[in-house]
Formats: sequence, C-alpha cells, structure tokens
Amino acid sequence: MNRFSVIYLLSEQYQHIHCKTHHEADSVLEHLFTLEKHTPIGIYDAKTELFYWESVRQNIYNRSSIEDQGKLGNQITKIAQDLRQQNELDQVEIVVVPQPVYISI
Repeated sequence: MNRFSVIYLLSEQYQHIHCKTHHEADSVLEHLFTLEKHTPIGIYDAKTELFYWESVRQNIYNRSSIEDQGKLGNQITKIAQDLRQQNELDQVEIVVVPQPVYISI
C-alpha cells in the first residue's frame, strides 16, 4: 500500500503522487520544488490521516488562528482523500466473465 501522498498544485489543480514511505515522500516533495509550474503543498499520511505541510506553508499554518488551522486542516485532508479515492476508482479492474456462471442450489 502507498501510505503517503505528496500533494502539489499544477495548472491550479491539486495533484498527488503516491509514496510507500515518508522518506520517499520527503524526497518527492523536495524534487517538486525544482520543477517549473509545480507548487508543493505537503504530504498526507493515509494511515494516521495527518497532513504535513511543506515548510513555508507550515509557518503560515502555525501563525493562523486555531479556527483557521482547523479549516485548513480539514480542507487539505479532504482534498488528499478525494485524490486518493479518485485514483483508486481509476484503477478498479473490471473482470469480464466469458460465460455465465450458474450456481446450483
């Protein structure tokens, strides 16, 4: 399972990249800073449902009111979960049965 998602903006749309470890996600996040038109946002941990903001956004988040922190946290968590869910739906495998299966009762 790819526990972590690196969230970033590309062409004003949220995107994500799956990673197996936090270390791998950190590396991907750092690499995104070097790419044009990519705006790194942070890392979502699907197991704990926690979000780790990239450093500049973390500073802004830390200076926000508790109410704003709650709103921001809920928003980015929902975005990350929606991206992961969409990715899972895209990967659903359709099984075609060549002929009907009959079960005797």
